[in-house]
Amino acid sequence: MRGHKNRQGAMFYAFNLETKVRADHPLRPIKKMALSELARLNDRFNAAYSAIGRPSVPPETLIMA
Repeated sequence: MRGHKNRQGAMFYAFNLETKVRADHPLRPIKKMALSELARLNDRFNAAYSAIGRPSVPPETLIMA
């Protein structure tokens, strides 16, 4: 079973990391392209996981790590 994204960022830090990286940082467009490709592959990821069983870490999270 494919897991869900669990965004509990406030539990670990008291500031938004997006505000700490400048808007014109060269990695921002790369991240945007990577997220776009992962969204495009969403149906393939869903097909690779069973509908029953214990949820796993979403593959997008593993790839972005």
